[in-house]
Amino acid sequence: MTAVPAILDRVRDGVLKKVEEKGGLAKKLFNIGYKRRLAAIEGSWFGAWGLERMLWDVIAFKQIRAILGVRMRFVLCGGAPLSGDSQRFTNICMGAIIGQGYGLTETCAGAAFTEWDDPSVGRVGPPLPCSCIKLVSWEEGGYTVADKPMPRGEVVVGGVSVTAGYFNHQEKTNEVYKVDERGMRWFYTGDIGQFHPDGCLEIIDRKKDIVKLQHGEYISLGKVEAALASSDYVDNIMVHADPFHNYCVALIVPSSHMLEKWAQEAGIQHQNFSELCNKADAVSEVEKSLSKVAKASRLDKFETPAKIKLLSDPWTPESGLVTAALKIKREQLKSKFKDELQKLYK
Repeated sequence: MTAVPAILDRVRDGVLKKVEEKGGLAKKLFNIGYKRRLAAIEGSWFGAWGLERMLWDVIAFKQIRAILGVRMRFVLCGGAPLSGDSQRFTNICMGAIIGQGYGLTETCAGAAFTEWDDPSVGRVGPPLPCSCIKLVSWEEGGYTVADKPMPRGEVVVGGVSVTAGYFNHQEKTNEVYKVDERGMRWFYTGDIGQFHPDGCLEIIDRKKDIVKLQHGEYISLGKVEAALASSDYVDNIMVHADPFHNYCVALIVPSSHMLEKWAQEAGIQHQNFSELCNKADAVSEVEKSLSKVAKASRLDKFETPAKIKLLSDPWTPESGLVTAALKIKREQLKSKFKDELQKLYK
């Protein structure tokens, strides 16, 4: 199966919500089985593929695998960074290996790909035979090739797979395409990566997503969004930072199922979901959840949104606010919700 991270994240969230709803013995068996399998995978691959695996597959994971097909063997994932939690969840619950690919349209798609037997998470593997990959220091953002324990910097891809440039856009072409003294053409991706000792690449940031706040701290919007998206209340999120302020804010499309469930248990009266999103109690509940997730993800205080706005309408490709791969379109969101963002900074 081929998928983007957002799809695997939603499968994981959907399964975990079902497990939570069932509760009781089913929840206990799932948690025990998941922890045992996770310990086996991270400690010894023999334990992950032994008799105990077969036992837990029957007891806890058989019904989950039926969601995507019981004969799932391999998942190809690309388009955005995949979280370690979602990768391990697919390994364990779906019984499938995940291969992460990295590349861009400008590099004719593939530039790096993980080995099928690589048990690590978060990496996109070594360069493909058609590509050369190097890192270039980005001093302003604090990423250099001299960093320890691993060199870090902007990912630059070269080789025969690099395209000639942007059609009728010479200025942009000259900005991100460079030819070295040997005649090799390089494309400056704007992604920040680090190379592991075994030659595997890991994407850790993106230059366009990094904003310098008023007091000089750098905040990575993509990193914060990926962390906060694990909250049960978050269906979609866009973090926004203004260089003239010392904090960030966020636009959030909450999970209607989870927020309605909380409202029912808390006795919050409302006529529709839009009204619920505007209630101060609902905003406060989501903020508490975000603070808890931020603390667990070890985010700094300035990386946790100081104010949030709950939006009742989902972001879909049809609305033009997310791509077909469900990645947010930051500029379109900033334009559409310009007034809401301004109010959050008042």
